[in-house]
Amino acid sequence: MIPLKELFEEARVLDSQDSLAAFRQDFFIPDSPVIYLDGNSLGRLPEKTRTRIMEEIDFRWGTRLIRSWNEQWYHLSQETGDLIAQVIGADRGTVIVCDSTSVNLYKLVMAAIKARPGRFTILSDDLNFPSDLYVIQGIIQQLGSGYRLELIHSADGLSVHPEDIGKHLRSDVALVVLSHVAFRSAWMYPMKEVTDHVHRAGALMLWDLSHSAGAVPVDLSGSGADLAVGCSYKYLNGGPGAPAWLYIRKDLQETLQSPVQGWFGADDPFNFGLDYKPADGIRRFLAGTPPVLSLSSIPAGVNMILQAGMPSIREKSVRQSDWFIRKVKDHLVSSGYSLQSPENSVFRGSHVSVSHPNAREICHQLIHDQPEVIPDFRKPTIIRFGITPLYTSYTDLAYALTGLEKHASASSGAREIPGEVT
Repeated sequence: MIPLKELFEEARVLDSQDSLAAFRQDFFIPDSPVIYLDGNSLGRLPEKTRTRIMEEIDFRWGTRLIRSWNEQWYHLSQETGDLIAQVIGADRGTVIVCDSTSVNLYKLVMAAIKARPGRFTILSDDLNFPSDLYVIQGIIQQLGSGYRLELIHSADGLSVHPEDIGKHLRSDVALVVLSHVAFRSAWMYPMKEVTDHVHRAGALMLWDLSHSAGAVPVDLSGSGADLAVGCSYKYLNGGPGAPAWLYIRKDLQETLQSPVQGWFGADDPFNFGLDYKPADGIRRFLAGTPPVLSLSSIPAGVNMILQAGMPSIREKSVRQSDWFIRKVKDHLVSSGYSLQSPENSVFRGSHVSVSHPNAREICHQLIHDQPEVIPDFRKPTIIRFGITPLYTSYTDLAYALTGLEKHASASSGAREIPGEVT
C-alpha cells in the first residue's frame, strides 16, 4: 500500500521547492477542488486569455468594428505564428496559425506529394494519431491508383526506433509523417536522427507536434525538418477548438503550393482579382478568413511558456513524471497496473500512460471522487496523466496515485456512456 502520510509530505516538500509554482496562479482554477491531469488533451484557461477575449469582443468588435482588420486582425495569424515559432525552435516567418490540425495536415501532405513526382509512398507508423492516418487515407483515395500509405508496426506497442524507419525508406517514399510524441504511450522520437534518415532517402519529413509544442523542447530549424503541424489547445493552453498551425521551412515555401486556395492566401486579397496568385512566403497556406476570437485566445498561454522557458518546463516535467512512474512501479504494480510509457525520459513526452484491465471504470471512479481527479481514458485499457508543469503540482500527482490505488478493484463492467467522448 502507498504510505499516504509520507507521500503527501514528500509532495508538499517538492512543491515548496518548485521554481515554476507561481505560474499556477496565472490560470483560472475554481475554488472547488479538481485535480486536473488532462492538459495533454485540453489545457487550462489562462487568466489573461479571459481579459483578452473580452477586449476583442467589447473593444475590437464592439467599438472598432471593421476598422480592427486594419488595426490588428489582418496580421494576427502570422504574428501568432511567429510567437509559437519561438516555442518550437522555428525561424520567424515559417509558422502560421490557421484552420485545424487535420486541414493543415491535408494541405502539407498534398503539397509535399506534388513536390516529389515519381514517388508514390507515404510512410507513417501505427502509433500515429488516427486522424492523421484518416487524412492520409483520404488523400490516397483522391490521388488514385499507384499511391499508397505504408505503416511501420510497433513491436511493443509503445515505440518505433529510428533504425526501423530506415529499413522502410525506399526510393519510392515521397513523405514521412510521424507524431513526434505518440498520443497513447508518450514515446518521443529523436527528431534530428529521424529527419536525417528521411533526407538521406530523398524524402520529405512532416512532424505532428500536437503533443510536443509547449511540453518538450523542439528544434525544427536545428533538426532540418521540412514541415510540421500542431494544435494550440493542449500544452499551449489556447482553448477548445483553438486554431492550429503549420510550419514550412523557409527554403521550401516558394516551391510548395497549397491545395486549398482561398482569398487570405492570395497575393492581394482585397484586389478581388478573378485569377489566383499566391502570396509570398508562409501566407500562401492561408485559405479563408481567420476565426479572430479563437485566434486571440492563443498568445497568453504561449507567452507564459516563453516566460518560464522550455528548459525549465522540461526539467520539471521530467522530474514529475519520473516521480510518478517510480511510485506506480513501487506501489501499484501489485494492484494490476503496468506502465505504458517509456521509462527513459529521453524518449518520453510529458504524459504518462498506465494500463489496467478495469481502466474505464477506474477513470469513472476518479472523476467522481472527492477531490475529483481528471485524467483521460483511451481504449481499451489506458489511463493517461498529463504533466503540465505550469500548473501541475506534486500534490496533484499524489492525489492521482492514491485514487489509482483506491479504485484498483473497481468492477470491470463499466458501461460506455452515450455521448461521453473522453
